[in-house]
Amino acid sequence: MNRPRIVVVGSLNMDLVVEAGRAPRMGETVLGDRIHFIPGGKGANQAVAAARLGAQTVMIGAVGQDAFGEQLVAALQKDGVVTSAVKAVDGVPTGVASILLAEGDNSIVVVPGANSCCLPEDVDRNEPFIIQADLVLLQLESPLETVIHAAKLAKHHGKKVILNPAPAQALPMELLCNVDYITPNRTELSILTGMGAEGEQLEQAMENLLELGIENVITTLGAEGSAFMRSGERLQRVSAYKVPVVDTTGAGDAFNAGLAFAIASNRALPEAISFASKVSALAVTKLGAQAGMPTLEEVEKFSFQKV
Repeated sequence: MNRPRIVVVGSLNMDLVVEAGRAPRMGETVLGDRIHFIPGGKGANQAVAAARLGAQTVMIGAVGQDAFGEQLVAALQKDGVVTSAVKAVDGVPTGVASILLAEGDNSIVVVPGANSCCLPEDVDRNEPFIIQADLVLLQLESPLETVIHAAKLAKHHGKKVILNPAPAQALPMELLCNVDYITPNRTELSILTGMGAEGEQLEQAMENLLELGIENVITTLGAEGSAFMRSGERLQRVSAYKVPVVDTTGAGDAFNAGLAFAIASNRALPEAISFASKVSALAVTKLGAQAGMPTLEEVEKFSFQKV
């Protein structure tokens, strides 16, 4: 079987992960338990996850000319990700994410740094990778103009485009009309549509995105699994899987990479979402977004139980 070819256009960050018994209230100081420096960034996490599953993966992005940047590129290369399209920017620090882990959940503050220097011309310079790809995977930690340009270029060459709309923001039609699959969580769906996404409102919010011209809307719902809608069809649900949770930081990135791998492998959408859910479930059983990304063999051998 030919390995699927995926291009990820997105962010590379060094994650500064602090573990604490609970999150502090505003104005409060609490003592933490441990601190870790772990390679991350939504784009890099998704690239590593796709590569571990067996995809030929290319990363387009930017880091600073500093120790963090060198470590992030080395981490990608260790997993077989092609990094020749990751540029090192002089005078701008590598992006950093401050992550608090408390009570099995996380809160994150991202300082983009060199990620802001990943520009449309960088995408153009690496157009041959997009021409050779089966699918292009995007997020929103890079400049919006770059994300829009990458989506347009991918569609120009007839490639499938997945947009993980995180961090959430209102998005222009110029981007949405070039997206085949969009994968918000419930909060991101609310921000994208300007309406609630709880209970019966979930289907209406997803339908609103379909009406904007996106053919496939997949909403991740945490322990509730996920829901998806396609043009002209009703909402369908896919169950989550029971696993011992250690770190949820990379759950969304694992899901998106799993979805990209499955779609690029020509799996039907319900099967692709189920596969992505399994990848995401295994990813939260280890500390660190990239460290937790499973291999295809691990996904296929694990005995999953639905929630």
